[in-house]
Amino acid sequence: MTIRVLIADDQEMVRAAFRMILDSQPDLSVVAEAADGASAVGQARSLRPDVCLLDIRMPRLDGLEATRLLAGPGVQDPLNVVIATTFDLDEYVYRALRNGACGFLLKDGAPGLLTEAVRAAAAGNSLISPSVTVRLLAHLAPGRPGPAAPRDRPAPAAEPLTRRELDVVRLVARGLTNDEVAAALYVTLSTVKTHLGSVQRRLGLRNRVQIAAWAWENGVCGSPR
Repeated sequence: MTIRVLIADDQEMVRAAFRMILDSQPDLSVVAEAADGASAVGQARSLRPDVCLLDIRMPRLDGLEATRLLAGPGVQDPLNVVIATTFDLDEYVYRALRNGACGFLLKDGAPGLLTEAVRAAAAGNSLISPSVTVRLLAHLAPGRPGPAAPRDRPAPAAEPLTRRELDVVRLVARGLTNDEVAAALYVTLSTVKTHLGSVQRRLGLRNRVQIAAWAWENGVCGSPR
């Protein structure tokens, strides 16, 4: 199945470069381009692409607000959004993830990272540039609050997570894939997916990036039992 992608960036050269990279892959296809955030939101709602690849600083509507409109809390049938930007700022990372983005990339990253982030988003997973991930997790460690205000953080679970759910969350917070989590805990892949689905419902989170953020913010990243 071909993954349909919308590219939004105010620089034509960047859009052309992204299109060339993505269209060179047999399973990826760019179906629309936009030079500003408002146009990106309109086209995304009309075309319903599998992944929206958005820049942050764009005319009329920036990529962070466009992300909120397409994938944020309360959006019915949200779209998959990946942010690709030149600006490696913690504030942008936090706002992008809080607004529903399932990926955050720097434009100077390898082309392979771009294609894998798009594939991950289409599959319901997440990918963040490695340099951003390391810094993000360091900020989220207990006693080191990040730029996100407390009111923006996910509410605690209505009921405690089970021990096995916490084991899964700890491994996800360390960046393990579902297959790696299953191998580490000696359970099936479907069991891992079931636990992640339960965690997302209880915590009101949309993806594994937000699960990892919750784990680091709440100091539950110790060794699994």
